[in-house]
Amino acid sequence: MKPSLIVHGGAWDIPNEAVRACNEGCRNALGAGWSILASGGSALEAVEAAVIALEDDPVFDAGFGSHLNADGKVECDAIVMDGATLRAGAAAGLQRLKNPIRLARKILEECPHMMLAGEGAERFANASSLVLCKPEELVSEAEWEAFRRCSKDEHAAIHHRGHEQGTVGAVALDREGRLFAATSTGGTCCKLPGRVGDSPLIGCGCYADSQAGGVSCTGYGEAIMKVVMAKTAVDFLRRDSSNEEEKRAVAQQAVQNAVQLLAERGRGTGGLILLDRSGTPAFAFNTPRMAYGFVNPDGSFVTAV
Repeated sequence: MKPSLIVHGGAWDIPNEAVRACNEGCRNALGAGWSILASGGSALEAVEAAVIALEDDPVFDAGFGSHLNADGKVECDAIVMDGATLRAGAAAGLQRLKNPIRLARKILEECPHMMLAGEGAERFANASSLVLCKPEELVSEAEWEAFRRCSKDEHAAIHHRGHEQGTVGAVALDREGRLFAATSTGGTCCKLPGRVGDSPLIGCGCYADSQAGGVSCTGYGEAIMKVVMAKTAVDFLRRDSSNEEEKRAVAQQAVQNAVQLLAERGRGTGGLILLDRSGTPAFAFNTPRMAYGFVNPDGSFVTAV
């Protein structure tokens, strides 16, 4: 089977001055993931590598550079899901992990549970030989300055570099037909401590089923949870497609229907990326912009904002 990869860096009102950095970040993520898939590596390794690249880039709201909550602290969430088994590994409320997606994978592979939160999740990380960092190591200077402005003035999106959502994610299919999806986020700016959005919730911010496809979502978490958007989009794929043109049409219709449902029933904004079970990519969003990228069948990269 031909491998496939798609990534995103969040759907939001991305300002012009951030477009280049978002494009470069998505391209770096594609490079990290595709180098694994092209050499015969697994989809799990590919989505982890792609998301790590995005978590390490402070232009995105995940890992280093995540939004600060109302107490001025970072709380990160992440998930990875196996389309073959429908098993997921998820973590929420992390304050001492530079790459939350690494812990999500550890939970997927080594934990009897599918989700851990807060201090318990970090204890599991430590027991699993993941290195914990100081909470301040996750805070970028740009985000700290935005928080200081919000502390002195009424909370406004403009203080947070013009965005409210910058969640990251990836979906990959490897040569063996293994399908994995992953999502990672720092949540919303000035959120209440302990708030968990859609990103680490199976079926909401992420879903993968090898019989249909895989999805990673981004946007207003409370609205995405209302319509269980990732699972809903995957369910829109559950019909047979006889040729490549029809597969592309079905995949694109699935993401468009999911975003329409988000707007009409969830009354929210956001976007999603998708691979169907054969690796056909699709994406949609109802925000001004979304950062995304995918690999063409010839191995070339496409990125856009």
